[in-house]
Amino acid sequence: MKRILSVLIVLVVLVVFLFTDCAAQPEKRQKAPNFSLQTQNGKVIELSKLTGKVVLVNFWATWCPPCRAEIPDFIEVYNTYKSKGFEIVGIALDEDGWSKVAPYIEKAKMNYPIVLGSAKVVQQYGGIEAIPTTFIVDKKGYIVASQVGLVSKELLEQKLKSLLK
Repeated sequence: MKRILSVLIVLVVLVVFLFTDCAAQPEKRQKAPNFSLQTQNGKVIELSKLTGKVVLVNFWATWCPPCRAEIPDFIEVYNTYKSKGFEIVGIALDEDGWSKVAPYIEKAKMNYPIVLGSAKVVQQYGGIEAIPTTFIVDKKGYIVASQVGLVSKELLEQKLKSLLK
């Protein structure tokens, strides 16, 4: 009987955990810090101007193996969902700046906007301690998910399907 009760308690806790996230609890949501950063071509990307879209903000670097591993999935997901109101902004944290990032963008055939990060943006997003670090921002500009480490295509698409409705 104790074993059944223990299993039942674990299941209830698990169900509550799985169905509780920032999107369901507005009081826990945090407004995504705005930034204004330039692409290699000089185009300014300002997060606040992307309100109305679901935005993936990805802190990465060219020398980071997990960062490089998730890029092909980001490219594919971007192709699928861009027309449905989805945007990706890659924030490169390479110390050598565009001299390293620009050739990598071309080599990887990255089709979404890439900007160079700054110490200010890193601090605004909690002092990024490991990369990749990814934030998903809803249409109203609130962070609804974040992850340190590689984001799987499956997890990303699952989240997008609910946010793009």
